[in-house]
Amino acid sequence: MIEITAKLIREHSAFLCGESVECLITFRNPANNQHKISQSNYDILENLAWATVQIHCYCNSTLNDRNAIDTNSLSKNITASTSLSARGNLTGNSEVLKSTDPKILFCDLRLSPGESRQFLYRETIFLSTPPTYRGISIKYYYKITIATQRVGSTVQALNIPIRVLPLPTAMNNSEEETTFGDDQSNEDLAPNNPFLEKKKAPSKIEYALHYLQNITARRRPNFYLITNKRGKVGRFCLFKSAYKLGEDIVGTLDFSCGTVKCVQLSVTLQSEEIVLKKSSSSGTLERQNSQSETESTAPAATGRITNFTKHHEVCLGLSQTQMILPVPLYVTPTFSTDLVEVKWRLHFQFVTSTNEELNQQINAEVLEWQAPTDISIETMIWNLPVTIYPTAPLQIPQSSGLYTLLIK
Repeated sequence: MIEITAKLIREHSAFLCGESVECLITFRNPANNQHKISQSNYDILENLAWATVQIHCYCNSTLNDRNAIDTNSLSKNITASTSLSARGNLTGNSEVLKSTDPKILFCDLRLSPGESRQFLYRETIFLSTPPTYRGISIKYYYKITIATQRVGSTVQALNIPIRVLPLPTAMNNSEEETTFGDDQSNEDLAPNNPFLEKKKAPSKIEYALHYLQNITARRRPNFYLITNKRGKVGRFCLFKSAYKLGEDIVGTLDFSCGTVKCVQLSVTLQSEEIVLKKSSSSGTLERQNSQSETESTAPAATGRITNFTKHHEVCLGLSQTQMILPVPLYVTPTFSTDLVEVKWRLHFQFVTSTNEELNQQINAEVLEWQAPTDISIETMIWNLPVTIYPTAPLQIPQSSGLYTLLIK
């Protein structure tokens, strides 16, 4: 019996696109005291023919139209040995979107009882693949596949799931990269001091994290005047429109300038999944319109809506209030591929009323105000787009764990 254990070197299993993944893989032959004396040394040795490791990016589609996935764009560069293990782990309509070249750990490994061998696997995650996403119609997920074969047995695999976060879109901006490179060339032209240690050029990951910190820390308040056909409801202030995973979306509402009473309000952080279908006739991308399953009473949306954090408040009689919506760490940031586009927005619902009894001035001598038993109300819906960026992977509390596979 061979015991295979794998553990990521970093405690967290979240990585940015372009980061390096390091995994420690151990092959061990557990000691067995029941061996007979008559057995030869060759009989008690465990023999593995080979072992390879690679990273797979899978795409799972639950669309009725199977042609929505362009199978020609899926990578087929999988070796015969590892493709067997990859196919065995596919569920539903999953396909291998992309895979790294397999790395051979060993060939013909023999282990005596109690003996073990360790291997360090290091690989860089793709830059041009989608992030980990578990949506309604489209799912993307990543696995480190350790495939091995015992002599005379079938191929077996150990899968280690990892989470991949997208890089900020500004990394694709050639102008910013050129500017960054010019700064380095200017430093090289400066006089060299042999007693000073040369600074290493920042990597793309460090540059991306620096840009991420700048774009999400920038505060530029935006004011929105909320009105309906009967008049002004209030004014909303959002301090910024770009947020990282784990941040709080903070905004203020001012009803003092309104002419229509707002009885209550609710604000929900929503993600919108827009599936892009390829037309069989023209080959162009078109948006698939479908109504939200979570909001059956709301108007038809251009994509499928998923609700997350929510703020609800009865604001009758308030001149000002604020909302705080935390962005969960487990959600997927804003991104777009050839198959799907994921956007984020704030979904507002204002319940307003024009009853004259609500506009009456309250007498200071009256200790209690009697609310009307029946008021006419109207509900107003407003969607405000926001951009969600990833955060540093070390900020995500996700344990990698220890993964084990027994080969008998």
